[in-house]
Formats: sequence, C-alpha cells, structure tokens
Amino acid sequence: MKYLGLTQEEITASREQHGSNALTELEKEPLWKKFLHGFQDPMIMILLVALAIQMGLFFLKQAEWYEPFGVFMAILIANGVAAISESKQEGKALALKAEELAKEMVKVVREGSLQQVHINELVVGDVVFLQPGDKIPVDGEVLEGEFKVDQATLNGETEEADKLPNPGKLTYDIKDLLNTFYMYRGTVICSGEGYLEAKTVGDKTLFGELALEVQEDTRKTPLQIKLGKLADQISAFGYFGAVLIVLSILAKTMLVGPVPQGIWAWVRLIVDAITVAVTVIVCAVPEGLPMLTSILMSLQSFKMAKDNVLVRKIKGLETAGSLSILFSDKTGTITEGRLSVVELATGNVKLFSKLDTINAKLKADILTGMGSNNSATASHGEIIGGNSTDRALLDFIVKNMSGSYTKEELYSFDPFNSTKKCSSIVLARPEGKVTFIKGAPEILLEHCSHYLDENGREKELIERGFFMAYLDAQASRSMRLIAVAKAQGENPAEGWTLVCVASIRDNVRPEAALAIKEVQKAGIQVVMVTGDRKETAAAIAYEAGLIQSRDNVVLTSQEMAELSDDELKAALPKLSVVARALPTDKSRLVRLAQELNLVVGMTGDGVNDSPALKKADVGFAMGSGTEVAKEAGDITILDDNFSSIAKAILYGRTMFKSIRKFLIFQLTVNVAAVLTCFIGPLLGENIVLTVIQLLLINLAMDTLAAMAFGSEPALKEFMRDRPIPRDANIITRNMYGQVLCGSLYITAICLAILFFEPVRSLFGAVDTTYLKSALFATFMMAITFNGFNARTEHLNVLCNLGLNPQFIMVMGTILVTQFVFVTFGGEVLSVEPLAAQHWLMCAAFAVMVIPLDMLRKLVTK
Repeated sequence: MKYLGLTQEEITASREQHGSNALTELEKEPLWKKFLHGFQDPMIMILLVALAIQMGLFFLKQAEWYEPFGVFMAILIANGVAAISESKQEGKALALKAEELAKEMVKVVREGSLQQVHINELVVGDVVFLQPGDKIPVDGEVLEGEFKVDQATLNGETEEADKLPNPGKLTYDIKDLLNTFYMYRGTVICSGEGYLEAKTVGDKTLFGELALEVQEDTRKTPLQIKLGKLADQISAFGYFGAVLIVLSILAKTMLVGPVPQGIWAWVRLIVDAITVAVTVIVCAVPEGLPMLTSILMSLQSFKMAKDNVLVRKIKGLETAGSLSILFSDKTGTITEGRLSVVELATGNVKLFSKLDTINAKLKADILTGMGSNNSATASHGEIIGGNSTDRALLDFIVKNMSGSYTKEELYSFDPFNSTKKCSSIVLARPEGKVTFIKGAPEILLEHCSHYLDENGREKELIERGFFMAYLDAQASRSMRLIAVAKAQGENPAEGWTLVCVASIRDNVRPEAALAIKEVQKAGIQVVMVTGDRKETAAAIAYEAGLIQSRDNVVLTSQEMAELSDDELKAALPKLSVVARALPTDKSRLVRLAQELNLVVGMTGDGVNDSPALKKADVGFAMGSGTEVAKEAGDITILDDNFSSIAKAILYGRTMFKSIRKFLIFQLTVNVAAVLTCFIGPLLGENIVLTVIQLLLINLAMDTLAAMAFGSEPALKEFMRDRPIPRDANIITRNMYGQVLCGSLYITAICLAILFFEPVRSLFGAVDTTYLKSALFATFMMAITFNGFNARTEHLNVLCNLGLNPQFIMVMGTILVTQFVFVTFGGEVLSVEPLAAQHWLMCAAFAVMVIPLDMLRKLVTK
C-alpha cells in the first residue's frame, strides 16, 4: 500500500495533542429545569398568587385543605405535562441522532492496512480513503485523486467544487471553501476516488465551529404574548370584581340591613365578604388553561410523530399554527431531491416517457448508450456510485426493465470530465468496434451528421432548427439535457449518429404542490429560497404554484444585496423566490420579516442554515439534514416533504382553536359566577353560591374541560382561516360577544330562580336552601350545555362531535357529578336533594343556552 498511515502510538499522541473527532453535544436541559421554567408563564404566576391566597385563608380557618391543594395540583399538572412531553420528544430526537451516529464508519489507512473505524475515532494525521457518496469526516488536504465535492451543507451552493492534490505546496486560504486543495467535514464526494490527510478534527473543523455558534433564541412565541395579555386582563377583571362584591355586600348591609351589632359582628361580615371576593378572584383564573396547553402540546406532538413530524421543542408546535410567512428550501422539500428522467426525444422530436413504448432497435441503443456508458451501478434494486446524472439515467433504465439489467462488456471506457463534457465507451462486437458517447447536447451535435428516428432507422440530420427549438424549450423548463450518440469504429472524430436526448430534472413533488396551495389558502406566504440559478428556480416555482402572476417577485442573492433593508421590506409581500441564495440571505430575510411583526418559519438542512433556523419563530429542520440543523430547529420533518410542514401548521392551528374554545367555555363560567355573586347581595342574599360550590365548579370545569377540549380533531377547514397577527388578542370581539351572551343568560336564569317570583313559584313552597340547590344545579347544567356552543363556530352544535368522543364522555361526567353533588352534598355543599320534576325544570332552563347562542350566531353572521 502506498500510504502506511499512523501507528497506534502516533494515534494516541495525536489525540492527546489535538483532541478527538467527536463534536461537543449541546447539553440536554434536565427535566427539573424544564419544570422550573414553566413558572415563568404568566398564567402560572397568577395561579401561584391564587395558591398563596388560598393558603392564607386555610391558615385563617376560612378555607378547607383541599381548596389550596386543588390549585397546587393544577399548577403541578400543567407544568409537569409540558416538561415531561418536551423531555420525551427531545429523548426521541437524541435516540435518532445516536442511531445515525453509530452508522458513521470511515475507511482509514493505519499501520499499512485499510481499516474501518468510527468517525469519532479519527485524529489529526490520519489518511482517509474516500469514494463517491462518502461524507467527508474531517477537514484536511487532498493527498491523491481528483474529486467533485458537494459543499451545500456549508455554503448552500448547488455547484460541485473541484478538489485536487496540491502539486507544489502552494499557499491557500482554508477558510475559502472554493480553494481546490482542502476538503471540509460534512461535505459529500460526488465523483472521484483517493486519499485525504486529516488536518483538523472535532469542534475545530469548520463544521464544528458553525455547530457551536448556534445559540438559543429567546424571542417570545405568539401564544406566550397572547396569554401574557390575557393574564393581565384576567387579573384586572378578578380584582375589580372582588372589590365590587365586597362593596355590594357592605352597601346592601348598610342600606337594607340587618346591620351587625358590635365590632366583632362587623369584622365577621367583612371577613365573609372578603372570603367570597377572594374566591371570585380564584374562580376568575382559568386554572385549566396552562393544563390545557400542556395537554394539547403533548397530544398533538404524539399525533404528529405518526405524520413524519417530530416536535423537538414544544413551543414550535403552537408557533407553527400562527405562521404568516414561510421560507422554504427547494431541493428535497418542494422537489423530490433527486434527478429523474422526464422524457426521451429522438432527433425528429418524437417523445417517449417509458422504454416499453420504444422500438426494439432504438431501445437497444438507448440501453447501451445510457446504461453501459455509465459510472453508476445497479445492485439489488439500488443505484450506487456515479454522479447524480448517471444515477438518474440508470434508475430510469432499471425501473423500466421487466427483468434485471446487465451492462455490456466494454472494450474501453473513457469517463466524463469537465473539459470534454462527455464520456464514451467502445464495444467490441462481431461486426466491428462501436463507440457510444454521452454528454452535453451542444457538444455532441457538432459531431452528429445523422439521427435514429422512432423506428430505429438512421436518417440524415438536416432540420436542426426544430430540434434546437425543442432543446431550448426544455432548458427553459429547468431540464438538464444529456445526449446519447453512437459511431462506427473506435472513437472517431466525426460521423456520429444521434440516438436520443434525455431530459432530466429534480421534479416537483405532486403532494408538495398541493400542500403549497393549501398553505397559501391559509393566508401564509411561501417563499422558495434556493441556490439554483434564477431561471431554474423560477421554472420550479411556477410549476409548484409559487409564481402565479407577474406581480410575484423573483430576486437573486446579488439583487437582494443591492436593496436596502427598507426596500427589501417593501418588496417582501410580493417575494416568491430567492435564487443563488447565501446563508446570510436567510438570516436577513428572517430578521426583516420579524421587524415587520410577521411570524416567521424557516426550513433548512445544512450547517449553514442553522443560524436562520434558530432565529426564526419556528425552524423546520429536514430529517435528512445535518444534526446541527436539527438541533437548531424546533420541528424535524422526517420525510423532508413540504406536505408534512402543512400538517404541522394544521396541528398548530388546531391547538390554538382548542385554546380559544376552552377560553369561551371557561370565561363564560367565570363571568357568570362573578355576576351571580355580585348581583345576589344587591338583591338581598349575601351568599348565592358558597365558597365550596364555587371551587367545585371551578375545579371540575377547569380540569375536565381541559381534557374535553384537548381532544378536538384537526379539521381541514382550519386551513381556510387567515393567520392571526402576532400581537392580536387571543380573545376576539366575537368571543367576547359569545361569553357575554352565555354568561348573562346563565346569571339571569339562576338569579330568577332565587329572586323572580314567577320563576320561583314554579318550585312551590320551598325554603331558600332548596332554591339555592336548584340554582346550583341549573348553573352546572347550563355551563355544561354551553360547552357544546363553545366547541364549534357552526350553527349545528353537533358538527364533528363524533370525532371527539372524549368531549361527550367528559360532559356526561360533569352532568352525573353535579347530580351527585346536589343529591348527596347535604350540609357540606349547603344543598338539598331536588324532586324529579324540578330536575327536569332546571334542565329545561339550562338547555336554553344552546338555542340562544344559535340565535346569536345567526345575528353575528
């Protein structure tokens, strides 16, 4: 062997001096830290205040032990579910990463023999053997061989770079990726075979440096902003309501009586009033909301995993539903990510898309010209080796053959090189030697005097204009054109016969085009960012549906650089394609879009994409991409498919819809409870709903309702909504109207039972406790039936109900529970059992909340 490589002693010394080739792993945040971070949530902070108040009341003997315990459990569940879910998702991602890393073996020369070692075992000075398809494991200098290298993971460029040995030890800049002597970790050998000497390993490689530069982004998510506003509004509402209740009780006592006798009687009255007021503050806080968001994120994450979407950071899920602009890669995301033969054309422009429709004689020459004259190899249904064009041609042949394909035995083979732009083979046949040439059409046509027609007959190539027009048309469709010709004899210079021209392209995924259309209908602007030239990018964008009119803007990286930030912001709403893009372009686009207050999504797969993925509100990393990109992203698209991104958006929107449904339900309960407790004392009854009744309503409705609304299905109709602005309130005017309508009716009917004689008389001659029991039962049933109003915007409250059986189960449980409370609660709940006819009466009063809201929906629509 020409190279001896390092000895075991030299390997040990090199590792001690320069370190190993392992990359520093980003430290996984422990579960307890994730749990503690949850206390920064504004809703959790309000719950902590409520817990402190309840603890104070408990120590003052004004509250039972289970009241602060219930609030504590709500905090524990909300934080725990979110922390555990995110930790599990990170664990899955780390397991996938470890599985992929275990497969990364490298061919290296050591102690005079070729060995296979794990990538982490390499050291400075190792001699690495490289072949087509290998991922370069270290930064180093070419020792032997001529290579074509794909460096897209580092610089985003699609054009392959030439790498050669340094003939005279010329000086060069290793930071310049286009230098011809130095190779970089993470890049891929497209063609060529030879040896590389490792000069830099591990974190000191360019790949490693870029990986370490990725930092955490602290920008708040849209939902965090909206919940922060809601927390302020709820706090204000709770405190205002509490003050009003205390004042109303004191005012009623002073104006109507009975006036307490003695200072301790006044103290007791004030303590009772404050107790009810504090209870109202606790009730005003939707404890179930943090729990609901945690349950939703967890459930939706597990559902998405089945759709090839791995949620690495839980915040990415809810942010995906709020996207207003998405910057997407082309290769592998919008397109298939591999070259395919689209069609074959003869010299008289007869087109074929399959081999079995071609004349036998012509077919035989095509098989030889494209299959035998090919550096790729078919093995067990897979195409290995060769460059991307050769693999596409051979894949077309294999897939169109009924049996296995075997190459003809060659007399000689002259491989492709960039100087002559063609490759050729010579076959020794009985009738004499025959040469087949494959390469660029403009090169081959200069030597062709004849062509084979669709019947395999040789004809003189006279009418070139029509054929050239076809080639120009195909080029405008971003096709890569490869011509095949043959000639009698061994490598003759002239007198060639054109066999066919193959049109090859990285085709648009059919499902990606449909998904782009769906995302655009959802009001999300999609911008394709690619390293391809402008004409190719525009052709792909047009076919994918990104360019639909002349108003759509297509810019190159250079054209973008010539625009100021303000000019680019002005062009952004019409921007559809960025061609010849650099990594810095992606970061700039994200920054400017965020300055316009847009919610920004970014896809990426390379190390160079990592800063933009991290900076974006939600980063979609491709499953086939680098680990650095996956670490930087929030969501990993395991199948690299744009349609999976559309699914992530749908799941995010479903989550946000569920939160809004829950808020309608919960706020209706809270407002009705506050109004009932506020108006009751003004009408003569200091305690309408007891503290324990209020807490039972609060805990049952919060916890159980979170489970019910957390299981709402992902409906395609959500993709017809417009994106919700980043700083918009989570509660809309229509939601306020629905809450007000429902809560006013529930308050009115409940107070009517106690104070309005025509309604009160329906229950007969009963005491106040019995009427309060009927009021409590009506309140519980009314807010339960109102859950059906909250879960859909449709007039039909049963719409899609069958897709959420858990909702039916939960609402049924609440109805049964409230029956048990009223029937068996006794003195603890300050209730009496109701007669059967009175249950039916309460149910009739309660169910009227449904037609009332249907009428509201008709009026507002």
